[in-house]
Amino acid sequence: MVDLARIRVRVLRCEEGCVKDEGETLDLPEAVVGRVAGYRSALDRLHRDGVATISSSALAEISGVNSAQLRKDLSHFGSYGVRGVGYDVPYLREQLRHHMGDTTHVPVVIVGAGNLGRALANHAGFGGRGFRVQGLFDILPAEPGVRSMVELPGVVTSPAETIGIIATPARAAQEVADLLIDLGIRSLLNFAPTRLVVGPDVAVRKVDLGSELEILAYHRPTAQAPVSGAPRVAEELRVGAGPMEGG
Repeated sequence: MVDLARIRVRVLRCEEGCVKDEGETLDLPEAVVGRVAGYRSALDRLHRDGVATISSSALAEISGVNSAQLRKDLSHFGSYGVRGVGYDVPYLREQLRHHMGDTTHVPVVIVGAGNLGRALANHAGFGGRGFRVQGLFDILPAEPGVRSMVELPGVVTSPAETIGIIATPARAAQEVADLLIDLGIRSLLNFAPTRLVVGPDVAVRKVDLGSELEILAYHRPTAQAPVSGAPRVAEELRVGAGPMEGG
């Protein structure tokens, strides 16, 4: 299985605004890759809003990190900020697109037409980020818009570029993963609550919704420590209920 703690990313040396591919690679920690994806999303929004320049502190704030972290992450790719001016939004956006890979028109197939699969297929955010959902597939395509699994090979025409999303029950996930891999797909996003066994040339990202909820449950306020304002509201409710109880 691919060690996602280290991810190989192309490095493009840029001088005087020129992008040049020198064929070098850089190993980036997964955490950095994840944060840079957030910077790209923020820059996309700024670009759509017509923002031309932005300071490192402002970009860091809307990305949810501190400015020192942002500058350190971007330093992996070169120096793009201008002291006293900040970052040129269109230029930095374009550089990160080249460095991290162009996500324009990336084909995506979703297997599993349950509630989660249908929600993912209808998610408008995919298109805005350049991901094209080519189809929602299921072994029993009972609803409109759901395609049969037998159609999948004919749809996946560029398997090396395609991302497969698995939204099946756990018991079917491995079989689906094997099928996608046999078609040549090497990038999988797994929503099934199970670990997939794949070869070293296959990248897998797992989204465990149950685990995320458990983490949130652990961090939630306890019954002994109610959120601020709750005691006062509760007291007001008791006071308001007094006359009704007496009546």
